[in-house]
Amino acid sequence: MAERAFRTVLEGGSYFEGPRWHGGAWWASDFYRHTVSRVAPEGGETVVVEVENQPSGLGWLPGGSLLVVSMKDHRLLRVTDGRVSTHADLSDVCGGHLNDMVVDASGRAFVGDFGFDLMGGGAPASASVKRVDPDGTVTVVAEDLRFPNGSVITPDGGTLIVGETWGNRFTAFDIAADGSLSGRRVWASFGAEPVGNSVEELIGQVVVAPDGCTMDAEGHVWLADGLNSRVLRVAAGGAIAEEIPAPDGMGVFACALGGDDGRQLLMCCAPDFYEHTRAPVREAVLVTTEVAVPHAGFP
Repeated sequence: MAERAFRTVLEGGSYFEGPRWHGGAWWASDFYRHTVSRVAPEGGETVVVEVENQPSGLGWLPGGSLLVVSMKDHRLLRVTDGRVSTHADLSDVCGGHLNDMVVDASGRAFVGDFGFDLMGGGAPASASVKRVDPDGTVTVVAEDLRFPNGSVITPDGGTLIVGETWGNRFTAFDIAADGSLSGRRVWASFGAEPVGNSVEELIGQVVVAPDGCTMDAEGHVWLADGLNSRVLRVAAGGAIAEEIPAPDGMGVFACALGGDDGRQLLMCCAPDFYEHTRAPVREAVLVTTEVAVPHAGFP
């Protein structure tokens, strides 16, 4: 088998997350440089906005405004023609840092949070998924998820699939016309639900730790396995159709399909995910590799 080819798109990051393909370019948040950047396919970074309280998930409203999760102050920011405003304040419905999100075709954002103080060593707790409507209204639409993280919406807009990092699974919901969720079910299971009162206890029980993810045109989900230095292409039910180890022994914490043909898989790589080790250094990279099936759905 031929060795897989990787191409480095950008170096010198602290910790990249929330990758997206939009408007002919890659976009990504960098937690500890506090930046959201547009990255040309051949490389070359343009910082679009700085987010003091740590940026994460990205998406766009139908009119073109950029939505950015501001993690530590639990806000969803809106960037319009370079002007930054608060789209929604989710402080009342967060148990930890606000995190990744997916925005649908009508501009509804579905966003999760940590549920507990991950970096401070807090005891693991469940979290909710919030829907933020285009007018900024916040509604809790699902509860009791084990660290809701990367999420996708199917091309028809009818199904939300949420990765539960500490749950060994993806959970799916039907999306109604009004944005409410129903029909909760396990979309893919990788093992028993971990139990314990610390992250250290959970880690040993996690088979696959879904992080940032993306969907392809055959209905598979590519996910970054945040604890096992790889990306996986997973079918409904949990069968692993393909595995790509991260280059150079790095960890990989999010991925996205894009490029002009939708077949470039962008991987957000760094040695680990801990704030105290990532913030002081600039070791994170964005790399791409080509896959067979193109992107579909949201983001």
